Amino acid sequence: MTPQDIVVTAHGARFLGRAFPCAIGRGGFTARKREGDGATPLGIHRLVALLYRPDRIARHALPGWAVPIRPRDLWSDDPAAPDYNHLTRAPYPFSHEALRRADPLYDLILTTDWNWPVAQRGHGSAIFVHSWRAPRYPTAGCVAFSRADLLWIVRRLTPESRLVIRG
Repeated sequence: MTPQDIVVTAHGARFLGRAFPCAIGRGGFTARKREGDGATPLGIHRLVALLYRPDRIARHALPGWAVPIRPRDLWSDDPAAPDYNHLTRAPYPFSHEALRRADPLYDLILTTDWNWPVAQRGHGSAIFVHSWRAPRYPTAGCVAFSRADLLWIVRRLTPESRLVIRG
């Protein structure tokens, strides 16, 4: 591990020497992730992309590698779908999550390489880092921070930064 890694434990997260409160999945931590279990997968995960809502977050406030979330962007969470655990677009006949939500949870998303790019069916999808619903309110398996903390973190990420989930 390096100081550039976001290290998540049962007590919160650390990044660049700072401690942050965070939320994890309602199912706790797991070494055997399954679709729908609500657990956060243990391990070292690369940060693959930074997605943002351009109607809610100014482009200039983010690093140059941030990609806007378009109105029809979805994330496939259906193990039967040919593009399971990948970004896709509406209309989409399989189960999915809309990335443009009415609430602010997905205004800023770091996608990870959990079960990606070659997804094993049923091993879990959409393990993101995003804004929390309320302080430490459980997620469906993601890691979540306050919006202010998440913005602070993404502005300081390096290409070497990883999400390290230790439990």
